[in-house]
Amino acid sequence: MTTPWRLLSLPPLDQGLVRGLFAPLGDAVEITFPETRDRAGLRAALPDAELIIGDFTGQLAIDTEAVAAAPHLAFVQMPSVGTDSLDLDALAAAGVPAANAAGFNARAVAEWAVGAAFALCRQLVLGDRLVRAGGWPQMELLARGPREIHTQRVGIIGYGPIGEEAARLFGALGSPVSYWSRRRRPEASATYREFDDLLANSDILVIAIPLTPETTGLVNAEKLALLPQNALLVNVGRGGIIPDADVLAALESGHLAGAALDVFEEEPPPADHPLRTHENVLVSPHTAGGSSMSQIKLVTMVKDNITAAVSGQPVANVVNGIDPQIKRR
Repeated sequence: MTTPWRLLSLPPLDQGLVRGLFAPLGDAVEITFPETRDRAGLRAALPDAELIIGDFTGQLAIDTEAVAAAPHLAFVQMPSVGTDSLDLDALAAAGVPAANAAGFNARAVAEWAVGAAFALCRQLVLGDRLVRAGGWPQMELLARGPREIHTQRVGIIGYGPIGEEAARLFGALGSPVSYWSRRRRPEASATYREFDDLLANSDILVIAIPLTPETTGLVNAEKLALLPQNALLVNVGRGGIIPDADVLAALESGHLAGAALDVFEEEPPPADHPLRTHENVLVSPHTAGGSSMSQIKLVTMVKDNITAAVSGQPVANVVNGIDPQIKRR
């Protein structure tokens, strides 16, 4: 009889969901969970783990220490696009492939970006808040210069599945769309611009690039200053790509007219963080990709990759350059 693969599933994925998801594998998989959601609980669960479903919040990171504590680890699957909670170099050095769920939420995030841009252009959040407070701010909102989105030049940083879909949706609305990515895409529907040129020609800047050591702080105060006066910012990438303090400073100076933020450097941000209460900011708890359809796609991709690993088939979406054929250690 073949020894069951030992699968460690990290929170916050629901234990009942995980058990149900892999029930069809029967005795081929033995599922475990950390006893506590902290480093001690993770460390105690690692020595026997062969397969890991990661923590998409990053609270239980699979860092260098965690990789060293898991001598049998053969594969890590992230239930997310982002892999910033994984030490990809440490996993690669150990010969452990790591995969994400690339593209599962591309449409959902792109729609959020477009919806957020609409909200900023038309002051929807502020108008709602003031009317609920008993006001009737017709002239105040008109004085803020509401915009029609087709008149706005949209610049997208990052042209993966999310950036590509966002470009298509903004383009369908009539907005001129440009993009910058680390790799130029000849097939792109949007116009490629060099980084600084993109910023200088973006009335709406959309951040849709992953957080990596190379992209941390990519759009800092100096780069934000290149945007046209009264530009709008939509961040559906990661908070660390733009320092929160730099976003706040650009808003306070009036250079940024508004920002829609689904992500922050620290999540959740402190309760008294000024971005939470700034009247020109739309805030969201990192849920841009959280549609019903995207969640179905996500669990299907996780299920399919773990099933492939257990069944001796290559896994998909490996992000650290290791052979996708999973081998026991």
